[in-house]
Amino acid sequence: MKVAVSIPDQVFAEAEALVKRFKTSRSELYSRALGAFVGLHAPDRVTEAMNEALDAVEPEPDGFTAAAARQALSRAEW
Repeated sequence: MKVAVSIPDQVFAEAEALVKRFKTSRSELYSRALGAFVGLHAPDRVTEAMNEALDAVEPEPDGFTAAAARQALSRAEW
């Protein structure tokens, strides 16, 4: 998606330096920066994505895994 935004000249200049340093496009730099900012301020999004990935791999733990987890937790110092 294309968007137009206004940013301070100093921020733009620093971003341009990073574009050259990382040998990437301006769009990629801004996309990565915005993604990191959103991830930092929306931690539930990351948790939801991790939960979805885990559900896709194996929705329910098998009996062995559940028993091993209980045993390990019973020995853990709380």
